[in-house]
Formats: sequence, structure tokens, C-alpha cells
Amino acid sequence: MKTPYLIALATLALGLAACQTTRVAHGPHSFSFDPPVKQPKNPSAVKVKLSTGAQRLYVVEGSEVLLATPVTVGKASSPTPQGDFKIYSKQERRRRVSQPGAGYPMTYWMEFKPAYGMHWGFVKPYPNTMGCVRIPLKAAQKVFNLVRSGTPLQIAKSQPWDDSHGKHLPRLDDSRLPDPPNSYMMSQQVFSDAAQGKMWNY
Repeated sequence: MKTPYLIALATLALGLAACQTTRVAHGPHSFSFDPPVKQPKNPSAVKVKLSTGAQRLYVVEGSEVLLATPVTVGKASSPTPQGDFKIYSKQERRRRVSQPGAGYPMTYWMEFKPAYGMHWGFVKPYPNTMGCVRIPLKAAQKVFNLVRSGTPLQIAKSQPWDDSHGKHLPRLDDSRLPDPPNSYMMSQQVFSDAAQGKMWNY
């Protein structure tokens, strides 16, 4: 009489234990994120502001935010440099040239310091890069189109919009996504898909 009841309790206990030990991604992944964008009245007045503490990037014109997006910045051992820079090189289809990972796509590359740039990359909710700034795919495309060679970039621990625009951005976590096939990442298709705001089968 008690056997089915005991089996049910044991099954429930195992289920709860599994919930406690299984690592689950929180929030949406970056390929589902498509931020709204406003076109600037004066493209030459556009500036980019990056908050390393909040991991938020803002494209602004004066005090108006044209676009806001979560990003991933450098980890403690390889921090994203802080200070005032200018974006001096843009390359829509760029691949990593150094090891490890030579050939890996760094789509929508915007360089602000030798070997440092903002570009598309898998986003995590904690600092995780070698110093570059990873941006969600659709956001990277929009930022790339808003900035030009010479656009000022200020990188600081915080920015004035962290508690307003930044606070309401989603927590993006790509850590549980399966890796795309290497054959795909090394192909030209990865760039063709990126131009359409998509990648592989995410």
C-alpha cells in the first residue's frame, strides 16, 4: 500500500536534487536581442559610451540615447582599457589573426586601440573577454552603422545611463548555446548570415 507513495516521494526528491545541481541559463540569449535604434540628427555628433561595471554600451547624440545594449567586456586578468578613444577602423567582415582562435569571425569590427575593438561575439553576463568588447549580433550591426571613423568612444567604470536605460536591458547569456560547427564559422556563410541579423540556427 505504501510502496507507490514512497516511490513518488523518491522521484520528487531526485527531481528537486537535479534542479539544484543543473546549471541553467538565465534570461534570453543574444541572438534574440534586437534593440530599438534612433537615427541621429547630426551623424558627426554621435558618441559611444561604454560602462565596464554595468557591461552596457550606449550610442548617444548629446544627452539622447540612440541605442543601448548589453555587452561583455574584458575579464580581470585582461581588462578592457578605460579612457577616451576614437574609433579609427571599421571592418564588417573581419577574422581573428592571432592564436588561439585564428580565423574566428569578429564581425562588425570597430577598432579603438591597436588589437582592441568592439565586435560581434557571444555575450555573457560577466566579464569574459581578452579585452575586446563583444556585442550581440543585431546590436553590433546597428552600432556599426551609427559610428564612423573618428567617432569618440569613452570607456569608464560607469555611465550616467546605467540606472535608466541600462537597468532595463535584458540579461543575456550565451553560455548554454551549442558551439556552431567550425566549418560554418570558417566559411563565408557566417558573414552572409550576419548581414541578415542571424547566425547558424539560433
